Amino acid sequence: MIQRPLVAVLDYGIGNLRSAQKALQRMGADARLTADRHLVDDAAAVVLPGVGAFGRCLEALEESGLRDVSITAAGQAVAGDKPFLGICVGMQMLFEESDESPGSHGLGILKGRVKRISGDVKCPQMQWNRLKIYDGGLLFEDLPDEAWMYFVHGYATPLGPHTVATCEYGESLCAAVQRGNLWGLQFHPEKSGNTGLKVLANFVNSLLGHS
Repeated sequence: MIQRPLVAVLDYGIGNLRSAQKALQRMGADARLTADRHLVDDAAAVVLPGVGAFGRCLEALEESGLRDVSITAAGQAVAGDKPFLGICVGMQMLFEESDESPGSHGLGILKGRVKRISGDVKCPQMQWNRLKIYDGGLLFEDLPDEAWMYFVHGYATPLGPHTVATCEYGESLCAAVQRGNLWGLQFHPEKSGNTGLKVLANFVNSLLGHS
């Protein structure tokens, strides 16, 4: 029997973290909501979901004692160690700062400022949108040519050297980033039907050698 890889879903009391946990479990992971740094150390991968405001999520991460844990785990992923996945605001927090919460300091793993969506479009974006995939490696393997994902966000991370997918919403927006074994997804894979679950399945399958 193949061992289910242990995935630590960081539990800092914000939003519906359990939906990401359940989706990972469906894809074969032993996904556990946790604030225990020892379990995080033992895990094959770390997932940081997030919904709501950038500043409030960072405050909750600090209050739960998981800010330094997140920085360490994300830094290890960048260096090629155990994978780390940030989802929605969990991706935004990987950057340095955000227009949404001036004065709040992000985790600073990736350089740049998160900015409000502009242009002649409704903000926030709350809809299905098609990915334009540039890279992303194993995370986007075997996706259909028309890969539609569900987005809910009013702010977007900057386009840059680590952007591996975009979507069009008034302008090109960053939809996913990758640096080493660190990934960030602006869309919600757990709410994106079979295509989103395929992204999570790719993530879980990549861990079989790490568990």
